[in-house]
Amino acid sequence: MSGTNQTNFLIKEFIIVGFPGFQDQPSKKTLFTFFLIAYLLVLLLNLLLIGIFIVDRNLHTPMYFLVCSLAILDIILSTNTVPRMLALFILDLRSTPFLACFAQTYFFLVLSSAECFLLSVMAYDRHIAICRPLHYPTIMTNSRILKLIIFSWLGGFLSPTIAVGLALRFPFCGPNKITHCFCDYASVLILACGDILITSYVALAIGLSVILISIIYIIFSYTRIIMSVLKISSSTSSMKAFSTCGTHLLVISLFLFTAGGVSISYRFPGATTDVRIMAAIVQNVLPPLMNPIIYCLRTKEIRDSFMRTLRKRRMVSTHI
Repeated sequence: MSGTNQTNFLIKEFIIVGFPGFQDQPSKKTLFTFFLIAYLLVLLLNLLLIGIFIVDRNLHTPMYFLVCSLAILDIILSTNTVPRMLALFILDLRSTPFLACFAQTYFFLVLSSAECFLLSVMAYDRHIAICRPLHYPTIMTNSRILKLIIFSWLGGFLSPTIAVGLALRFPFCGPNKITHCFCDYASVLILACGDILITSYVALAIGLSVILISIIYIIFSYTRIIMSVLKISSSTSSMKAFSTCGTHLLVISLFLFTAGGVSISYRFPGATTDVRIMAAIVQNVLPPLMNPIIYCLRTKEIRDSFMRTLRKRRMVSTHI
C-alpha cells in the first residue's frame, strides 16, 4: 500500500503553462485585465442578486430560491479557477501542489455537474408552474425546492467521483506541465503514466451523460410548456409565460451548450490548444456573468424589487 502511495505522488507539483500562444507580457496583461474585470462583475452582479433576494421577502418563493442558488453556485464556480488564473497572468505563479491541483479539478467538475442538475430543477419548476398552475403551491413548496437544491449539490459531488478516483490510481511520474490556465481534468489526466484511454472515455461518458440527461429533460419540460402555453386563450398570459420561459432557456442554453462544447473539444483535432483553453475559461466566466444580467433585465419582479430597495435607501438617507 505504501509503495502505491509513493508511486502516485512521485510528482509533488504541477506547472501551469497557460496559453501557449500568449506567453508575452503584453498578452498576459491584457488577459489579466479582461478576466479581472469579468470576475469582479461576476461577484458584484451575483452578490447584488443574492442581496435583493435576502432583503425582499416577496421573492422568497421556489423560483427565486433557485435563482439565488444559481447565483451562489456561479460565484463559487468562477472563484474556483479565476483567481488562480489571474495569479498566473500577472505574477507568473505557475506551480501548484499535486493534491491542490486535483482538488481544483474535482471541484470544477462538481460545480459544473451541480449547475446542470440545478438548471434541470429550474425547468421542472417552470413546467409545474405553467402546466399545472393550480397544483403549483402544493407541489413546489419552499421546503421541497430546498430539498431539490440539496439533491442537485449531492449529485454534483457524486458525479465526478469515479472519474477523479480513476485518475488518481495512475502514477504521475513526469512530465508535470499542464497546458491550461487551471487544473482541467483532461489536461491533468494526459500527464499520467499508463494507458489512460479507458479512463478518458469513462470520464467523457460521465460528463456527457450529466449534460445530455439535463438537456433531454429540459427539452421535454419546455416542449410540454410550449404546448400548454399555445392552449392559453389570453395573449397577455401567453406572452408572460413565453417571457419567463425565454429567460430560463437563455440561462440554460448558455451554460449547457458551453459545457458540452468544452467536453467534446478535445476530440476535435482541428481545434487549437488556445481555443480549447479559452472555451473552458468562457465556461467559468460567461454564464456566471450573464445569468444575473439576464434575470435582472428580463424578470420584472427582480427589477421592481431592486427599484423598491433603492427608493427605501434614498428615503432612509434623506431622513438621516
